[in-house]
Amino acid sequence: MFGIVRPCRHGMCGGLFKEWMAHLCGLCLALRDEHGHASRLVTNYDGLLVSVLTEAQAAAPSPYRRAAACALRGFKGADVAQAEGVRLAAAVSLILAAGKVKDHVEDGDGVYARRLVAAGAGRVAARWSAAGSGTAAALGFDPAPLLAAVEEQTRLERLPDPSLLQLTAPTEAAVAAAFGHTAVLAGKPHNRETLEEAGRYFGRLAHLLDAVEDLARDHERGAYNPLTASGTDLATARRHCDDAAHGLRLATAELDLERRRLVNALLVTETGRAVDRIFTEAERESPEAPSRDPRLNPDPGGLLSLLCMSAACCTCGLYRPPWDEDRYRSCGERCDPTGCDACGQCCNGCSGCCDCCECCNCDCG
Repeated sequence: MFGIVRPCRHGMCGGLFKEWMAHLCGLCLALRDEHGHASRLVTNYDGLLVSVLTEAQAAAPSPYRRAAACALRGFKGADVAQAEGVRLAAAVSLILAAGKVKDHVEDGDGVYARRLVAAGAGRVAARWSAAGSGTAAALGFDPAPLLAAVEEQTRLERLPDPSLLQLTAPTEAAVAAAFGHTAVLAGKPHNRETLEEAGRYFGRLAHLLDAVEDLARDHERGAYNPLTASGTDLATARRHCDDAAHGLRLATAELDLERRRLVNALLVTETGRAVDRIFTEAERESPEAPSRDPRLNPDPGGLLSLLCMSAACCTCGLYRPPWDEDRYRSCGERCDPTGCDACGQCCNGCSGCCDCCECCNCDCG
């Protein structure tokens, strides 16, 4: 699981956090039910925004179903979302994950430099791309913008001197298309243009923050990084992120939504926290020596790494290999990487109950 939107359970009203988890679990189970157990590997925090936006616009709340106990929920059941927005989120997650895997294979990053691993990863990526495209077509969503974004990203990364916004453009286009289609699914086509604008800003943020977060690691490995390739320093990247976050706030405020609280909490509050958290960590880290828990062993890579990844997936994250940073955390902490340690701050002073606190954008009470 990955993404920039990682709400803290102590910084969000209990009802909103439960609703967010319902979309997250719904995405995971939709991937499993339609595309197989292994596809749950592409579950990510940002992809579920498609599901959240669809439900927020719908006249009636999306249907929920009762899910069985899961290790990632501390062996508890839960009510999870199962509407069309969840299926669209699954399709988008599969297509973009497939593109990312293909990019790693072409670049020969890490374990992907090995022929056997590259061949297996390429087949998995092709299967995910086809599955995601099939689900997207069933929902009336043309996956062409997402597939084109993957190809365009590869082309741009081969340019000798690209600009930073050139490199983020394919991600912006892909997210804009996905966000925009939620208006069609929810029956509010007048929202589409504004949602596409919000998607472009969020796509830019996601791409830039991912680059900032990986900067030290990419520097150590000699891997491609958009900031290095475009000659962009952290101060300039921060300005771009602040501008994108501001644009995202304005676009979100213009949306015609039936239920606004969760959308505001994720697209406004949590994206702002993500910018602060990631840049604070990047400024603290040394590119030559990124920090690492001394208890952890290095990832051995190769077949052993893939087998351990499969074991973690099949046990819903209960098993973690010795080099995994979550190995020494409790089951609850693994399942909820949204505690204060993950968000990098103690919820900006929010209390634990947080029934009606401003940081959650609550309008209750």
